[in-house]
Amino acid sequence: MKNVLWVANSRQVVQGFSKQVRFDLGAELRRVQEGLAPKNWKPMQSIGTGVREIRVKYRGEYRLIYIAKFEEGIYALHAFRKKTRKTAQSDIDLAAQRLKEVIRQRR
Repeated sequence: MKNVLWVANSRQVVQGFSKQVRFDLGAELRRVQEGLAPKNWKPMQSIGTGVREIRVKYRGEYRLIYIAKFEEGIYALHAFRKKTRKTAQSDIDLAAQRLKEVIRQRR
């Protein structure tokens, strides 16, 4: 089972979500750790190959952007509450920047 490797403040952001949202995100991450796909997800090709977004709906929309293709673990790149229909460009840019940093550190 792969470890979840939290990037920057991703873990702190998730810890600030409601108990139900944390539970749902945790269950979805557990599925990823077991090599399964989350129940509700979307590919995020605009960020990078293999990047996915876990989608949780509970009194709002919540997202966790991650990449699981690396052997050492699942990188949780960015977490946020979605407030508009379309994912904000700033959230996409932040996740992409964090992915670049992960790739740089892996070298």
